[in-house]
Amino acid sequence: MDKRLRCSPLLRHLLCLLLAGAGQVLAQTPPPDTGATLQAFLGAALAHNPQLGIAAETLKIQTARKGAALGQLLPQLSASASLTANRQETLNKTEEFRGERYALQLTQVLFNWEAFAARKRAALIEAQQEAEYAYERSRLLTQVADRYLGVLQAQDALASVQAELEAVGLQAAQLQSLFDRQLARITDLRQAQASLSAVRAEQVKLQGELEVVREALRSLSGLEVGDLETLREDAPLPPLEQDIEDWARLALTHNQQVKAGRVAVEAARQGIGQAKGAQLPRLSLVAQRQESDVGYDNAPIRRTGSTYVGVSGSVGLYSGGSGMAAIREARSTRVLGEHQLRQRELEAEARVRQAYLQLRAGESLVVAATDLAKSMRLSAEAAQREFSLGVATSVEVLKALRDRFKAERDLQAARYDEIRNFLVLKHESGTLTQADMDTVGSWFAPTEP
Repeated sequence: MDKRLRCSPLLRHLLCLLLAGAGQVLAQTPPPDTGATLQAFLGAALAHNPQLGIAAETLKIQTARKGAALGQLLPQLSASASLTANRQETLNKTEEFRGERYALQLTQVLFNWEAFAARKRAALIEAQQEAEYAYERSRLLTQVADRYLGVLQAQDALASVQAELEAVGLQAAQLQSLFDRQLARITDLRQAQASLSAVRAEQVKLQGELEVVREALRSLSGLEVGDLETLREDAPLPPLEQDIEDWARLALTHNQQVKAGRVAVEAARQGIGQAKGAQLPRLSLVAQRQESDVGYDNAPIRRTGSTYVGVSGSVGLYSGGSGMAAIREARSTRVLGEHQLRQRELEAEARVRQAYLQLRAGESLVVAATDLAKSMRLSAEAAQREFSLGVATSVEVLKALRDRFKAERDLQAARYDEIRNFLVLKHESGTLTQADMDTVGSWFAPTEP
């Protein structure tokens, strides 16, 4: 006898309510934001990228520290009050009374070399963090543009391979028809089938690469990748009016990491002064007003008020060698900063020179790749005509087709690399601005349906 599990009406009603509630939640969940233009991805990355957020908050922290260091040199005003219940016994006499004491004190630093140097050092570190933030922002813009171009390049390559697959497939079908009528050799047919399989494998590979670069763009910007604008055929790069030496000099003076390193060295010099200042005398102006009805040891007295103005001074005599150790540490920090600055200068100059040379070579490469793609297209068309006349072999046609589409993909890659090198050159020279990104954005147009 079969036994079936039956749900009670109440249980079925609860399940229906749960499913209805889940559907309502899914319906109310807003769809993820989708980006199509370069400017949309740039704006989203600037607003939500955690690395840029870390740099911004680090700058805010240092700004607050600079304010704290300045505050140590401004007048310090403090107030104090005490109310006590006292019991005094003298011989056979016991007296109980309340005591009150109020004081207001003003202190102003007159000489404190450690505090003076700390204020200058805090201001320099703030400038260093500003430069680091500017570099991180410029790097982010360049990286977003690079990934945007990567998606476009992968899409173009996939479209090219799909067109190649169609062309090679037609050639293979034509050979199959000729072979069926015993007008083609088996070796030619197998060669065509092998070429078709190779193109299909390339298509699968490019589909995977496209998914990877789309995810990379999404993770950097937080936007889902929609139908991206494509690069216009007539999009020209701005001419490079300066030579390679001019760009190298720009990198040494305007590169934000180099600027940050230079300021860091100066801050380290102030750190040496701060360490030395800890061993110098300190002078402060002190003014105080006090009212009290208790004296020394809380003895009762008549309520009196007193005011005094004076100069307070102090100097450290011996600190167990910690002062000299702090000076040595500060000096080593300065030397370390100088080495790091030199390293940044060398790296920035090398990256700028490399980007400039690649950009210059890319201009010629685009021209050559354009001519090659045109020649390969004409060669493939000629090979197909000759094959139909029985002059060319199928192997020659297949090779011409593969060469044609490869030349097209090489041209696409050359155009995208030219834009990448332009952005790297501007970024590493410290001259990348929002106007440059707007110019790059104008080179793209909406995808035609």
